Amino acid sequence: MNLLSFNRPTTARPWPNKKPSHRSPFLVLSFLFFFFLFFFLLYYSFTPPSPFLDSLKTPFPSPPECASRVPFPGEKFLWYAPHSGFSNQLSEFKNAILMAGILNRTLIVPPILDHHAVALGSCPKFRVLDPDKIRISVWEHVVELIRSGRYFSMADIIDISSLISSSFVRAIDFRVFAFHWCNLNIDATCVNKLDMPSTFLHSLKQCGSLLSGLDGSVEKCLYAVNKDCRTTVWTYKNGNEDEALDSFQPDDQLKKKKKTSYVRKRCDVYKNLGPGSEAESATLLAFGSLFTAPYKGSELYIDIHETPRDQRIQNLMQKIEFLPFVPEIINAGKKFAHETIRAPFLCAQLRLLDGQFKNHRKSTFLGLKQKLESFHQSPHPIHIYIMTDLPESNWTGSYLEDLAGDSNRFKLFSLKEKDELVRETAKRLVDASHGLSFGFIPKTRDGGGKINKYCHPPMLPDVLLYIEETVCSCASLGFVGTPGSTIAESIELMRKHEVCSSQTEL
Repeated sequence: MNLLSFNRPTTARPWPNKKPSHRSPFLVLSFLFFFFLFFFLLYYSFTPPSPFLDSLKTPFPSPPECASRVPFPGEKFLWYAPHSGFSNQLSEFKNAILMAGILNRTLIVPPILDHHAVALGSCPKFRVLDPDKIRISVWEHVVELIRSGRYFSMADIIDISSLISSSFVRAIDFRVFAFHWCNLNIDATCVNKLDMPSTFLHSLKQCGSLLSGLDGSVEKCLYAVNKDCRTTVWTYKNGNEDEALDSFQPDDQLKKKKKTSYVRKRCDVYKNLGPGSEAESATLLAFGSLFTAPYKGSELYIDIHETPRDQRIQNLMQKIEFLPFVPEIINAGKKFAHETIRAPFLCAQLRLLDGQFKNHRKSTFLGLKQKLESFHQSPHPIHIYIMTDLPESNWTGSYLEDLAGDSNRFKLFSLKEKDELVRETAKRLVDASHGLSFGFIPKTRDGGGKINKYCHPPMLPDVLLYIEETVCSCASLGFVGTPGSTIAESIELMRKHEVCSSQTEL
């Protein structure tokens, strides 16, 4: 046998063939990774600590610990997802106050969202965002408001001081609550830099997924209310059977077209979300939208109009029927009426560009024309305050151009965002910081009980709408509003409560 034969069978491992010499891509990538990691750690060790990055060193609380992360142990909170325009947001704010009062929870006061930054959809058509989706949409928009320096609390505009002082409701600013819940530095609640670290903003968004209930409820931590206007009408101690069918249901045509199987039931909010319920033990109760409106003999989502069995809630409902603007806004509107117009005047609120209103210009102008024709002839021009979304440069060919051109009969007044009165009012509101002056204010780094004044937002809030509504409430010759406009409804409510006659300093 040829012992040198290469065909001889053997169990020994043959020597591998020698491969061409070259570097492994994996080794090269590994070397580069550790090289950059070394220099990053070296750089970071010599970099002054950032308050934002410091706040991120502690990991997010795990679900079982989240109840202990809130600033006030034992306190229970309620938040919701506002949306659409300011008037709708104010309506939801009132409903949130009512729900917080009924359920004995501290209300988390939200910021004012950009006009239609978040939209609900249509309850009558059973086409709305799911509660968890609208909550996360609101959360992400709030993070953007903080990032861009445009965060402005609802309580900076709406005066809830009487509700707080009379103990009708407890409240906490959204920023204060959220930053504690997310275990971030409280100093960041009034950050005034537009170059916030992306990691900080990402952390806020990540924390929002828990608060929004994207993964469902968490025992003793978060109860996400996922009943919305498609399935539920909330009631309170109305004497009727709980979970009875509501009078408004999707009709057969809608069921077939949308392939829906929704059934609307009337549910007592106290029985379902109050003592003895699964939601009771949760530190945070998270609603979706709290918008409601009368519809076909029922309500879209909340049907609580009187509570004779609970006098405390009945009194609360009377208090929130009308919530005034803060004094700075009322004073500004009255000042313009008394010092600029300086005569009895008519207010015309003409919504001409937004949504359905742009298709009804003629009927909107007709109401104003008929009102003016009802006035008797006068040697002096009729003073008119024009509140409209139609820029003056676009008045050509409209009834407004006719009024402006007839200076012998009419004298027109208006306000713009750049006007000194509007800008000064915005500055005063920023200085007042009403939203951070009530409820739970934790200690800041300077040891004080209020947020530092150096934390003012870099951008002034848009307050023109609120001042204009106040001006219109002072119109002694009357008010002509756009039919169907919630702004017109708000002005009518202000006139009913005689805001212009209130004793506030001019």
